[in-house]
Amino acid sequence: MARFKLISCKVLQRELCAAIADSPNVIDPEFLELGLHESPEGLRLRLQDRIDEAVAASEKAASSEAYEAILLGYGLCGNGLAGLEARSLPLVLARAHDCCTLLLGSRAAFLESFGDALSASWSSAGYIERGSTCFRASEVGRAAGLGLEYEELVARYGEENARYVRDAMHPAAEREIRYIETPETEGLGYAEKMRAKAAEEGKEFLLLRGSSRLLRGLANGAWDDEEYLVVPPGMRIEPLYDHDRVFEARRG
Repeated sequence: MARFKLISCKVLQRELCAAIADSPNVIDPEFLELGLHESPEGLRLRLQDRIDEAVAASEKAASSEAYEAILLGYGLCGNGLAGLEARSLPLVLARAHDCCTLLLGSRAAFLESFGDALSASWSSAGYIERGSTCFRASEVGRAAGLGLEYEELVARYGEENARYVRDAMHPAAEREIRYIETPETEGLGYAEKMRAKAAEEGKEFLLLRGSSRLLRGLANGAWDDEEYLVVPPGMRIEPLYDHDRVFEARRG
């Protein structure tokens, strides 16, 4: 049995609370409000502050109550975690661009569902219950240039690639409503509400079967290198902007 601190976005609260209840480890959770990812620098500063406070509390605690690691219920989140530093405790997080991958259960599942529309909007129980809007766009496109002016895209990628990125990241109109349903949320009735909303708007409803396997692995301490990054003390999170590793640990 280990003792961990968990810092996570509230969008994952139902799934992570279930994972904590089933985990053999002792986990102290802290859930932060939705919307912090809209300002990556603000998210980074907020998380570093919470990490530092958890480290300070752990260092003052009795040895039986000290943490062994800090778990992060976030993905890269539009670069919001880029540069986060592990102090005297390691940081652990799943290799994911954002919470969409965490709710689907793997990077492969994300690409299967969103590979042809990286910035497509989607919904989940967490966004319906805790967000200012029940939809959000995937963060994966942000690393590829979402939010940049067309001229900046051309300078970064060349005109042909810039045109592709622009068209992929800014579709003229979405014709689907995508809803991710995990086993922990399937009895809440939100899928049917989203289905009715799609019918009302004349859109196709796509029910995406989610999985909490990444979140449960995080809570259980099953951190294989293929799916999780462990950032040792004194190192920071460095983005790789790919669909394989997502980020790595580097010296600060």
